[in-house]
Amino acid sequence: MRLFLDDLRTVNMIYPNPNLNEWVVVRDFYQFVNYINKYGLPDYISFDHDLGMEHTRWYFENGGHENPPDPSVAEFKEKTGYDAAKWLVDYCVEKGQPLPLWHVHSHNPIGANNIRTYLKNAEKHLGLGI
Repeated sequence: MRLFLDDLRTVNMIYPNPNLNEWVVVRDFYQFVNYINKYGLPDYISFDHDLGMEHTRWYFENGGHENPPDPSVAEFKEKTGYDAAKWLVDYCVEKGQPLPLWHVHSHNPIGANNIRTYLKNAEKHLGLGI
């Protein structure tokens, strides 16, 4: 099974000609956590960073600026795909399992880089690579 974390987009907006029977869509951090706690790790996870209207509203209120604030210092209350990635690493460490295959499809360049860097470091330094 493949897990698609995105608050707005659909799988076929990111992946051409997907077999939708292979994908489960979760729309926020809490659905992400609940799915994995209930069903275990999927084979593949596709991450969006900005999950919720708080992030989308900021984007439009600032004229559609290409470079949103660094999510690690912004004062957003909604959890992000980065929070999901951190939770996932903790889960894998606790369960003694490698990270599933993953991809970051977020349009937020800073947030996407934060997720990629965090997961790559976990694979390299915590031995969570496949």
